[in-house]
Amino acid sequence: MEQRHLGRTGLRVSRIGLGTLTWGRDTEEHDAADMLKAFWEAGGTLVDTADVYGGGEAEYLLGRLMERLVPRRDLVISTKAGSVPDPGRRFDGSRGHLLAALDASLVRLGTDHVDLWHIHAYDTGTPLEETLQALDIAVASGRARYAGVSNFCGWQLAKAATWQLAAPGTRTRLASTQMEYSLLQRGVEREVLPAALDLGVGLLPSSPLGRGVLTGKYRHGTPADSRGASEHLAPFVEPYLDDTATRIVDAVTTAADGLAVTPLQVALAWVRDRPGVTAPIVGARTAQQLTAALSVEALSLPDEICRALDDVSAPLHRYPDHDWSTL
Repeated sequence: MEQRHLGRTGLRVSRIGLGTLTWGRDTEEHDAADMLKAFWEAGGTLVDTADVYGGGEAEYLLGRLMERLVPRRDLVISTKAGSVPDPGRRFDGSRGHLLAALDASLVRLGTDHVDLWHIHAYDTGTPLEETLQALDIAVASGRARYAGVSNFCGWQLAKAATWQLAAPGTRTRLASTQMEYSLLQRGVEREVLPAALDLGVGLLPSSPLGRGVLTGKYRHGTPADSRGASEHLAPFVEPYLDDTATRIVDAVTTAADGLAVTPLQVALAWVRDRPGVTAPIVGARTAQQLTAALSVEALSLPDEICRALDDVSAPLHRYPDHDWSTL
């Protein structure tokens, strides 16, 4: 698998990442083992997790698999901290919470460092400089090699990345930002992606298949074994089952038929090769699904197909997102 630099850093990662959102909850150990092995054998290196995935079980499971299945040195392990199971405060970006969460992640993962550590979301209740100081401490102490953020909007990302470049002292450059991005969700193109490109921050798209909808599996109903039929994941899928999504999925399917490939491959190739994107994070339920996603390595979409998909999925961008003189 092709390797790409993560933002303006020396860290290289596979251009498709493996997500572990369902590990330890919906994905059992033998399925996770099959996926990790298939990913590694295909040349994949970037494995993404978080301290809250499966209540910590995803990290614990990944740690066990690294111990006996795939060498730790062959993987780029990315995890996140900051989300908390508190309905009164969803995110905690305090220095104390973040560093304690990182220490707990390292124990579950069975390693002395992670290669990439993300702040899971912006915490309005904590000064940003305090949150960012946790990144500096994590890298300076060797517990994390690189650092980034997740789910920061455009001004938040720009402020954080600029602070790290301009504040006095030894600061850790933001390597990455993880955001949802697909043909069904192009909101990052308004301000997040321009900020990332300008500041040298690599984009790691989550849900690059539109929460599974871009595979075409929901075109004629909701399969019984799909996330859309799952009690706790159905609300996650439902927003992408509207008429607008249907029109985009139909266009992806038409393109796939013309290229003799699958809608999954078309949708994933489109987001993988967007400007500023380093590696989409693919969350599969089975090794078979993951193998289907990894087969996109050999596919590059023709320019005319990309333009057609751009047009049918184009978000409404008006003032002040675009140059005011063109409006």
